[in-house]
Amino acid sequence: MTVRSAALPAEQNTAAGTRVLRGVEYASPSGFRPLLLDLYRPAHAPERPAPLVVFLHGGGWRVGRRDQFGPAFAGWQVGPFDRLVRAGFAVASLDYRLSGEAVFPAQLHDGKAALRWLRAHAGELGLDAGRVVLWGESAGGHLAALLALTDGSPEWEGDVGEPGPGVSVVGVVDWYGPADLRTMQRQSRPDAVSAPDAADSREALLLGAPVPTAPERAAAASPVSHVSAAAPPFLLAHGTADRFVPCGQSEQLAAALRAHGCRVSLRLVEHADHLWAGLPDPESVFGEALEFATQVCGPVGLPVQA
Repeated sequence: MTVRSAALPAEQNTAAGTRVLRGVEYASPSGFRPLLLDLYRPAHAPERPAPLVVFLHGGGWRVGRRDQFGPAFAGWQVGPFDRLVRAGFAVASLDYRLSGEAVFPAQLHDGKAALRWLRAHAGELGLDAGRVVLWGESAGGHLAALLALTDGSPEWEGDVGEPGPGVSVVGVVDWYGPADLRTMQRQSRPDAVSAPDAADSREALLLGAPVPTAPERAAAASPVSHVSAAAPPFLLAHGTADRFVPCGQSEQLAAALRAHGCRVSLRLVEHADHLWAGLPDPESVFGEALEFATQVCGPVGLPVQA
C-alpha cells in the first residue's frame, strides 16, 4: 500500500467559527494526484471524541469537489458542513478519483483508504471512529452505499493508502444515488437527460465500458449487489421528478434492504428533480438527514448505546 506521509496542514477557521483542516492528504495512489480531504471540527475541542460524518460529493463520477455539498445549499449563510459541526459532529469531506482518471473500483478503493486513514488518526484528531455516518449525494450517494455494504469484505479494500482497520459505519444517508446500473435505463423517465446504457454515459465512463456490454462489472458497481443482513441503517431520499437518476433506484435499494431485514427509511420528495432542483426549501431534507445521523450515533458526546 502507498502510505500517506505528508504533515497535517495548518488549521483554519470558517466564517461560522468552525475549525477546518483543508487539503489533508489521506492517500497518494501511484501515478495519480494525491487524494485529499477537508476535516471540519467544533471551535472548541469536545470533552469526548466527536461522531463523524464522512461526506462524498456528487458529479456523475466525472466532476465535483470536496468543498461542494450541492447547489441547493450554496446560498445558505451557515453552510451544511458548519451546521453539522454545530450539531456536534466532525465532518470529513473527501475527494476521490474521477472517471477521467480511473475506472471502478478505484473510487471505492479511495473511499476505503479515507476511512482507514480516519480510523488511524482518530485519536489525535478527536474523532470517534466507532460512530461514523456516510453521507453522499448522487454519485457520492452511490459510493456511500457501496462503502457501507462492502464493509468487512477485504476484496474491496484495494491497495491505496494506509493499511489497517476502517471505521464503524452506523448509518448511511444516500441522496438520489444510483443503486443498480443495470436497471437505470428502463427506470428512466421519458424526459431523462441522458441514457445510462449509452456508450458515452456517465455510467459507461465509470465502468470503462457501456453497461450492457459489461454486466459483471456493472453488477459489482451496483450497491444492490452487496446488500446483506449486516447492512447498517439507511436513509434514502430521492425526488420523484429526477431526470438524471430515476427514483426507482432508491425504491429498488430500499426493497433489497427490507428483504434482508435491514432498517431503511425511504423518502420520495414529490416534484423534486436531481440535486433537489424544484424543491422550494431544502431545509426539510437536510434536517431529516441530520436527525437520522443523530439517532444512529446516539447522544452527541456519549458512546452509542448497544
